Amino acid sequence: MSKMQDLTYEDSVFCPFEETTEINALAEGLFFSLKDEVNPLCLLAASKLQFHLQHQKDWVHNFGLSEDIEGLVIGKMFGVLVVRAKDGRLGYLAAFSGKLAGKNYHSKFVPPIFDGLEEGGFLNAGMEKLTQINNQINQLESYRNESYKDEIHSLKSLRKLHSHSLQNKIFEQYHFLNKAGESKSLIKAFEHTAAGKPPAGAGECAAPKLLQYAFGHEMEPLALAEFWWGLSPKSANWKHGHFYQPCLEKCAPILTHMLN
Repeated sequence: MSKMQDLTYEDSVFCPFEETTEINALAEGLFFSLKDEVNPLCLLAASKLQFHLQHQKDWVHNFGLSEDIEGLVIGKMFGVLVVRAKDGRLGYLAAFSGKLAGKNYHSKFVPPIFDGLEEGGFLNAGMEKLTQINNQINQLESYRNESYKDEIHSLKSLRKLHSHSLQNKIFEQYHFLNKAGESKSLIKAFEHTAAGKPPAGAGECAAPKLLQYAFGHEMEPLALAEFWWGLSPKSANWKHGHFYQPCLEKCAPILTHMLN
């Protein structure tokens, strides 16, 4: 994005609450914790975000909630973070997990920590190379000729090596801030876990995006909530409109640092 576009985008991210006695009272003495029940201010922020999801016309994403929208049904986890801006205003930030409508940037949502869709970036080039290798393998396998067996094996080894290298390069792009401004890489965050390395998609969830934006803009996090929006063809665990804690597999090691 250009500098002018970036300024416009930044202005659209912080959503201030109306300054009322009731809202100020709800925020007074609020101490950030992931263990608490969904805070009333989070419920208010979530209701505003859900209204936006139902009525916005800027993008189209098939959540499976309307028969008028074509394409693959993809429910999505959204998050809201109640914050106090450095000028004292109360408001909230919003985020979505992964991509939304095939993009990383949308008005009213915080940006990704790493933009894998950036034009001319290494990820697009890496994915194109993987596609070329896959096409070569598929073509040779279609011949059903034993003489290509060794070449197919070599190409599959090359694909595995390239995929592993590309995934590690993606992981290297993620660094997370905490309130003290200390940065920690994604790889370091997971080095003492059972797997010893991050799972695919780590760093793309709503909670880390929200906290990263808040700490990077000197905002004080007060309360967090995440809810599922849409149908979930892959899992019966996610229910439309229900609230959930941040996931353990992808988020726990990251949030341990960010909330330190």
